[in-house]
Amino acid sequence: MPLTKAKAAVKAKSKSKKFFYYRIFDDNENKNYLKSVLTHKQVERYLKAFEKTHQKYFNSEFAEHLRKYDHKVEIVEVLDISY
Repeated sequence: MPLTKAKAAVKAKSKSKKFFYYRIFDDNENKNYLKSVLTHKQVERYLKAFEKTHQKYFNSEFAEHLRKYDHKVEIVEVLDISY
C-alpha cells in the first residue's frame, strides 16, 4: 500500500526530533544548560551573530535569540542531589 502525501506528512511529524544539551556560561559566570534541536554548528553560527549585536552576554538573552531559529529552546535548570 503506497503512502499518500498526507500519510507521509503525519509520519514525518510523529518522528521525534533529537534534542541537544549545551552547557553555557555568560558574562556573570552563570552556568546554565540549554536544550535545543539545533546542532552545535548551528548554535556556534547563531552565537557569532549574537556577539555582533551585544556587548555583554547573558544566558537568558542568548536563549531568547535562539528562539528565532528553534521556538522550543529552553534553559534547563540542573540541581544537585545527594543521598
